[in-house]
Amino acid sequence: MHTTRLVAAAALAATTTALLIAGPAGAATATPAPAAAAAPGSFGPYGYGGVKLGMTAQQAKATGKIVLKSRDNCSGWDYKAHPNPRDEVSLYISKKHGVAVISAPRGARTPEGVAVGSTLRQVQKAYPKVKEQINGYYATVPGNRKAYYYFGVDQRNKVETLALGLNGQDCVS
Repeated sequence: MHTTRLVAAAALAATTTALLIAGPAGAATATPAPAAAAAPGSFGPYGYGGVKLGMTAQQAKATGKIVLKSRDNCSGWDYKAHPNPRDEVSLYISKKHGVAVISAPRGARTPEGVAVGSTLRQVQKAYPKVKEQINGYYATVPGNRKAYYYFGVDQRNKVETLALGLNGQDCVS
């Protein structure tokens, strides 16, 4: 099992090592929005910045928006527009599942308006069926039941980590 850090904020290491391999157990299901298209550049429901969950490494690289940072069981990549420090990555690509986990860069928002810096109350309002687990909060992505959102919340009840994951992914635990 490959357990590494997925970084979107400085305190990420403490929360992301606990992401679940199969997504959240008993994932919360958010009520899907009526056929509204996601805002351009929004984080989810299928990806971010032209890179979509499930894309192969070759397909994702062909977008021209990411750069390889590490090779392992799952390869680690960064968005060219949002580089991270040397030991951190923005997304993981599984050999088996393709793009498996994407971390939201600062400023990226879900179609429901949640971003790094949002309050837990805002998360709960946007995703009424969000479930708390030992390592954070999880919600099924409205409009994409094959994916989940992960919200790592700090002691002030603010989102410090936001990730989009493919159910059943094998990159982070």
